[in-house]
Order: sequence, then structure tokens, then C-alpha cells
Amino acid sequence: MLRLGAVSYLNVRPLVAGLADDPGISLRFDVPAVCARLLSEGAIDLGMVPSITWLDRPGDRIVPGVCIGSFGPVGSVALFSRKDMREVRTVALDASSRTSAALVRILCRQHFAIDPVFLTRPPDVDEMLGVADAALLIGDPALFLDHEAIGLQKIDLGELWTGMTGLPFVWAFWSGRADAATPATVARLHRAAADGLRSLDAIADAYCADHPERRPVARDYLRRNMHYELGPREVEALRTYYREVAALGLTTGEPREPEFFDGPSGAAQ
Repeated sequence: MLRLGAVSYLNVRPLVAGLADDPGISLRFDVPAVCARLLSEGAIDLGMVPSITWLDRPGDRIVPGVCIGSFGPVGSVALFSRKDMREVRTVALDASSRTSAALVRILCRQHFAIDPVFLTRPPDVDEMLGVADAALLIGDPALFLDHEAIGLQKIDLGELWTGMTGLPFVWAFWSGRADAATPATVARLHRAAADGLRSLDAIADAYCADHPERRPVARDYLRRNMHYELGPREVEALRTYYREVAALGLTTGEPREPEFFDGPSGAAQ
């Protein structure tokens, strides 16, 4: 039984199409930080983990070819504020993902030229903005928040990163210990992704069954904002992000060349 841990947001659903019905797979959904913890505890074999997690786990490998990424606006990772970012002195960070929190710190330093105090809070925008000038939200809470209705500006972190670097951003990928995935495992995950990418509208509609008013946003998000290929430019984006993370001392691991599981052809990716 292959134990998979995936993030609980809409953006992962195209990558896990049909896996819950596979008798050889156990699939669970959690927020990104919990996926990382479960992988560390050995409770899952592969996790769709925040990209920064890989730096903290020497010896782990990445499933080639697929990721949760963006090129330009991502829609679901953003800062919300009533102030101009140049006036922000405190930022509340969603505790759900270290990757996004680290990216906020990079962008505050390099793009906004500010050095705010950072607080970690649950993803409740009202509570967050009660204690800070700006709030980082990720995933569904950021995607479906009607920020204009409550008088907030939304600063899309994917858009800022691509504007600053010219590169995509890789938010998460399948990763695990070096013996956790065979070429057949990689092939199965590739098939799931291919199936999901052929059914984006149906996946969005099913995900929003309890909130049908969200379906247009969900469909547009999967089609326009999400980028699921992990190719050479995405690997270069990971290298760049890892250098920036290390430069700010935001990880205990050293920046290193991404290492991948063997793909179906038997050749390392």
C-alpha cells in the first residue's frame, strides 16, 4: 500500500484524479504543513509537500514532471492589507505553509524594501488584520475571499515572484525518502495528473458542490492560474528560491541541486 499525503486545497485535485479509488493507494488530505509533518514522522510515504520542506530533508527525492506551480498570478497565495505595502510594519503569516511564509520574507526584503515584524496566526483574515498590517493567506481561504467587499487590497505573490525573476514558482511537489517511489509509482502519479488535466471543469464543479457560487472562480483558477508541469524552468525556479531562502537563513538545510526519482523510462529526471 502506497501512502500518499496531499494538500487539502482545490489546486491539488487534478493531480490526484482517481487515486482515492486505487486499491494500492491510501490517500489523505491535510494542509501543507501537516503533510510535511506526516512525511517527517513516517506516517506517509510520499507527500505533496511545500517546496521548502525538501531542503530540510537531505536524501529525499522529488517525483519528476508534476508539481503545484504558477507562472504569473497564482490567485491562491496572497497578502491582504488596507495599507500600501511600503507602510506595512507587521505581517501575520498563515501557519499552513512555510514555503509561502518564506516567500513573503523574500519579497518584503527585495521587492517592497521593508523589514516588518512577522507573526504566525491561523488563517482568519479578520483576526490576522486585528494584530497586523497585512495578512498572508494561502489555498482556498485566499482564492475564495471577496477582498474587495471588505475593503482589502490583494497582493498576489506568484505575480510578484514572476515579475521579479521571470520564472515560475513551484509551491509544492510529491517528495519522499529515496526508496519511497519506483518508476511504476512515478508513472501512476503521471497518469493521475494526465487524467485530472483532462477534467478540470468537472473537478472544480465537484469540489464546489456545497458552494456552487464558487464554481466560476474555481474553473478559471484551475485553467488559468495553476501550472502543473515540473520541467527545466521550474527546476531553475526551485534553485533560485532555494538560494534566496538560504541567504535569509530561513532553513536549516543547505541549497542543493534538486534530486528526482527515476521515471518510467528508468532514467533519472
